[in-house]
Amino acid sequence: MRPAAAAAATERRPPNVVLLLCIVFSFLLLLLLASNSPRLEPHGSSHQHRRLKLHPRSSKSVSSSGSAPGVNGGQQQQQHHHHAFDPAIAEVEHRLEDKEWEREHYRLLHGGDGEGGPDEHMKDWEEFLKDEEDLINDDDRFNLNDRIRALFPKIDLAPQDGFVSLDELTKWNLDQARADQHHRSGREMELYDKNGDGIISFQDFNARRQESHGQGNLLGFPWWNEEHFNASDADGDGFLDKAEFNDFLNPSDSENTKIINLLCRQEITHKDKDGDGMLNFEEYFNGLHDHIHGYDDENADISHIGNITVAKERFSKLDKDNDGFISEHELQPVLDKLYLSERYYARQQAVHSLSEADKNHDGRLTLEEMLENPYAFYGSVYFSDDEDYFHDEFR
Repeated sequence: MRPAAAAAATERRPPNVVLLLCIVFSFLLLLLLASNSPRLEPHGSSHQHRRLKLHPRSSKSVSSSGSAPGVNGGQQQQQHHHHAFDPAIAEVEHRLEDKEWEREHYRLLHGGDGEGGPDEHMKDWEEFLKDEEDLINDDDRFNLNDRIRALFPKIDLAPQDGFVSLDELTKWNLDQARADQHHRSGREMELYDKNGDGIISFQDFNARRQESHGQGNLLGFPWWNEEHFNASDADGDGFLDKAEFNDFLNPSDSENTKIINLLCRQEITHKDKDGDGMLNFEEYFNGLHDHIHGYDDENADISHIGNITVAKERFSKLDKDNDGFISEHELQPVLDKLYLSERYYARQQAVHSLSEADKNHDGRLTLEEMLENPYAFYGSVYFSDDEDYFHDEFR
């Protein structure tokens, strides 16, 4: 009798209650199915989406970003900013930096505040940043797979074999870094080229630098003197053109022999305790060996830091004439270990990207590997060799 009574009670239940129970049950079922269904990535991508972020720099950080020697003649732990892998991202960052740079130097360029002053000129800066970041994170307008497909044949050049090697990726990174340097040097030159003739004298440079930065050297290294200016003057005409000015701002990346010789001479002078113009083994071991060995890509071994046997082997290799001393000329092969250049960072960036994307560990990248791992190029984190890890997006 009890089952029959229960059935009768169910039949007497109002229709709206039954409908509500059905809706709730259906909703819970849909949630369960959705949580266990595979997620579909747009455009056939199998990677998890991460939001890209632009990295603009102010003119102060840009001015000090050159690889110039440190206060003590080198071995500075300078902060290094990695350059964008994709020229399209670099172009956006340049526009963003240019806006900030003009805001900082508006009074020097235009004099006074006046109409359209720095605050008014920069009032849309944050909106510009938001719009550009929205663009590069819109998969329809800026698709990473499409960008990698377009860039791959431009990187795969030596040889064109359908693979990107470590050397090819390093060269690509270096080309982007040098383009970045020239853009910033050209912009910085606007401050010193008063008459717009494309050249600057040391007097013009020094006067405007004191006006814009004061007597103190905010960059942290004494590169801005006449001796260094003259070394950067490759043709010896007393002026720096755009290319020479870029060398002046970025001496460790220069191929100007006068700059290279000056850097070597300064390093010898600083470490030469007995004043004979050369380095004996003791001066080399106490002043240079650990730093040179620590940045040696091929032979670095942290267990050998401070090892006198390893130091003697390195010293003998540098001492080409076997006279027991290292001269300025003999120091040139390791100059890039003393003043870390974009060549060094380009290789480190390539090594990291390759390690992230080379899934079959054959030491080279296929287009498919790059497509499967786009954030190795657009969103990876790089750890520097400095004591403290320095993080920066590759973009």
